[in-house]
Amino acid sequence: MSSGSGLPPFSASDPLGIDDLLDDEDLAVRDTVRRWAADRVLPYVADWYEKGELPGVRELARELGGIGALGMSLEGYGCAGASAVQYGLACLELEAADSGIRSLVSVQGSLAMYAIHRFGSEEQKERWLPRMAAGEVIGCFGLTEPDAGSDPAAMRTYAKRDGTDWVLDGRKMWITNGSVAGVAVVWARTEEGIRGFLVPAGTPGFTAPEIRHKWSLRASVTSELVLDGVRLPADAVLPGVVGLKGPLGCLSHARYGIVWGAMGAARTCFETALDYARTREQFGRPIGGFQLTQAKLADMAVELHKGILLAHHLGRRMDAGRLRPEQVSFGKLNNVREAIEICRAARTVLGANGISLEYPVMRHATNLESVLTYEGTVEMHQLVLGKALTGLDAFR
Repeated sequence: MSSGSGLPPFSASDPLGIDDLLDDEDLAVRDTVRRWAADRVLPYVADWYEKGELPGVRELARELGGIGALGMSLEGYGCAGASAVQYGLACLELEAADSGIRSLVSVQGSLAMYAIHRFGSEEQKERWLPRMAAGEVIGCFGLTEPDAGSDPAAMRTYAKRDGTDWVLDGRKMWITNGSVAGVAVVWARTEEGIRGFLVPAGTPGFTAPEIRHKWSLRASVTSELVLDGVRLPADAVLPGVVGLKGPLGCLSHARYGIVWGAMGAARTCFETALDYARTREQFGRPIGGFQLTQAKLADMAVELHKGILLAHHLGRRMDAGRLRPEQVSFGKLNNVREAIEICRAARTVLGANGISLEYPVMRHATNLESVLTYEGTVEMHQLVLGKALTGLDAFR
């Protein structure tokens, strides 16, 4: 058996050597987003979180557009045309800073822009996508309602024809970017089925009050959308889809980003715990020298890098056009669930310091409680996999 003398050294930050799977362009994308987050988010995010605000969000969006992070996996219209793996790496680095920042980018690119890119007319694409890719216009995605979350087919928002116009009435809830969006992609029931509509900010009857008093995703803009007799021209409807397959297709694309992003939050918590364990002394030596602490760190590292490897595998499948929605559910279910456990274990390593905003652990842990349930709860993804495994539908 080889002595290992010719092997590369073991890396605590990459124990499985996953970086070997990345090419130079992948690494350049990752490093660009990591540097941006280190410069523009990390020095300020604890204060943003404590105050429950995301100041300068429009400026941040323009900067994210400047580095190609908005709609980055889309082709044309000013979008970067990056690979799925590169988009995933960007999500990981953004969420390593804060889930709210990754949510801003995910909703912009994987929900609002993706809906327009996939289902919009050429005129709609030309009007909105270049400015959204540049961060000049922020978008939001209105699907969830006060009484319709996991069951979007039960939505009450309704669009009726009035001559050549459409008139929308209803409410959407828990909408990221809502009150700062220049355009909202709103899904509504119609006589022919569920349709998507592009609602520009400032349209009479359309308001987006911000939701306050959140204890999770505090460095993120979350809003209600209120549509009270909103009149739209015929060309406001997305022509390329009718039915729930439209919004659900968008959600699958966004969930893929979460598979990567959750591992970013977990990585930050693991690295914080590892650094703390090396330097915090109790009983005359660093706590990282005690067996129980090492067991925690080993378990965290195993789940973290298994999750990153899973995300990478799903990204390669997406790039090959072979990624199924059930596989996205597999990744979202596993990675967010494991990320929360990593954050909780890291908090115990830090002891009382783990609850302080001087460290990022509790901030990430509370953020992930939202990530766990948005864009598909644990139960919904379990049932998606259950149906795929058994061939039996247990949703109803």
